[in-house]
Amino acid sequence: MSKQKIKIGLIQATHDVHGDEPVQVHKDKAIEKHLKLVDEAVSKGAKVICLQEIFYGPYFCTEQNSKWYASAESIPDGPTTKLFQEIAKKNQVVIVLPIYEKEAEGVYYNTAAVIDADGTFLGKYRKQHIPQVQAGPKPNGFWEKYYFKPGNLGYPVFDTAYAKIGVYICYDRHFPEGARLLGLNGAEIVFNPSATVAGLSEYLWKLEQPAHAVANGYYVGAINRVGFEAPWNMGEFYGQSYLVDPRGKFVSEGTRNESGVVIGDMDRNVIQEVRDLWQFYRDRRPETYGDMSKLLP
Repeated sequence: MSKQKIKIGLIQATHDVHGDEPVQVHKDKAIEKHLKLVDEAVSKGAKVICLQEIFYGPYFCTEQNSKWYASAESIPDGPTTKLFQEIAKKNQVVIVLPIYEKEAEGVYYNTAAVIDADGTFLGKYRKQHIPQVQAGPKPNGFWEKYYFKPGNLGYPVFDTAYAKIGVYICYDRHFPEGARLLGLNGAEIVFNPSATVAGLSEYLWKLEQPAHAVANGYYVGAINRVGFEAPWNMGEFYGQSYLVDPRGKFVSEGTRNESGVVIGDMDRNVIQEVRDLWQFYRDRRPETYGDMSKLLP
């Protein structure tokens, strides 16, 4: 029988390497930092751990530069996935690992690999909604269409050793349709690894995802990186990673400006209580929603 309470670890971190440095320098330094943070999460009892969006580098999408294509790796055969499979197996933890995926020459996705507690690669989620939005001082922005194809693997839920987990990545969080599909597919907790800055949508950070949690009767683990990244300085990555329960209550929350691990419990009793009270799945009317899938003129 599954344990009712599972300790969740969310990792938020600064990225201190200057953007002019070679890609491999970025990856090496970031992986070194995150391995220490994973160890910290394990020491605090976390059984499911999620890292931030494209954790092993800067948020390079603020510029359009083909240099960053070199940071993409195949999944699961790339070195970073293989390394974290070993880490997961060693520590008997589930790891959600957001990295830049190379599917083929010139074909790239913003992806999260899901690794089970025995080191098994369970599958991956590819970010579905890809922004192309100016943000911060020009020419900065979320220029992601330059780097990523839209995801094509649907909204999978992974039945891990400790929980049924779904993944939504950053900009996805603005779209309730996928959040609902993750719930319908059986998610008990959905992770949203992000890279988002103050000024454009910070007021939505603690609004949208608790709403997804309430509407779907699951936990949400929201992760945001921290600090300013040179030379772009597009804005402050404001941290404040958090775990929120199906009532919309914040279970735990990180600081605004420090790297660290956010720890909180996912309680299946709360999921059951909320779903028994708020019968949103019973009362939904999918037969009336057909117009949502029509193409607009």
